[in-house]
Amino acid sequence: MPGTLIDGKAVAEKVNLKTIEIVKKLKRKNITPRLEVILVGEDKPSQTYTRKKGEAAIKLGMDFKLHVMPTKTSMKVLIAKIKKIQSNKKLSGLIVQLPLPEHLYVPDVLNTIKPENDVDCLTDANIGKLVMRTNFLTPPTPAAAITILHDLNFSMSGKNVTIVGMGALVGKPLAIMMVNEGASVTTVNSRTRDTKKKCLEADVIVTGVGRKDVLRGDMVKKDAIVIDTGVCFVEGKMYGDVNVAEVSKKAAFTTPTPGGVGPITVARLLYNTALCAEKKLIKK
Repeated sequence: MPGTLIDGKAVAEKVNLKTIEIVKKLKRKNITPRLEVILVGEDKPSQTYTRKKGEAAIKLGMDFKLHVMPTKTSMKVLIAKIKKIQSNKKLSGLIVQLPLPEHLYVPDVLNTIKPENDVDCLTDANIGKLVMRTNFLTPPTPAAAITILHDLNFSMSGKNVTIVGMGALVGKPLAIMMVNEGASVTTVNSRTRDTKKKCLEADVIVTGVGRKDVLRGDMVKKDAIVIDTGVCFVEGKMYGDVNVAEVSKKAAFTTPTPGGVGPITVARLLYNTALCAEKKLIKK
């Protein structure tokens, strides 16, 4: 029997209900959470993602503003823009949409975002808090993976988790979060020689590579949970890392792409935005 495909939209709605409650509470105090996004360049997937974030924010009762900047924007101009946006006291959360054009060195740009506005949780300060478990924000995509496991009532304590892909957006922070949940974490990168063996030993596999068919059916043990956070486009069609047709025959639960992790990531981002607005109210 094939396993179950996880309905990301249904899981996202549960997160959204928590966000709506915070938004309602803040609006009673005449505060509306405000998310702003900077998009540099003309990357088509990024245009799609920012549009979806904006639509979702407005649907949950938030204010949203998108700042589009040309591909040739200089580092100096981009950093000045970030600082100007953050001078608005009504701001709750700010994102610089990734990937950025190559000439814009990411750490300098991201660390211009104040930790209290960093709803993507990518600043050095917020990643450091994640390690020390003093964080109140969690990176949206890794948080989406954890949310799925919690929704399945799956305890990670003592379980074997293999993370395929160790990028700064998903793999690295997720490894920290899984360790914090008590899991035994194995990581796989482009230099790993026994990827298949490491995957076959895992109770949970999370991929974040961005390449079609990275994970095939013969790499998954029976009744594992497979969460796919990777996205790529082949001939205009969206794919994840996982060959769902093969993997779902073995795994107990698998996330599809699209419709899996994506909606939950957006929901977690907007939850972070509401949390930031709430925290600023408490500080007043």
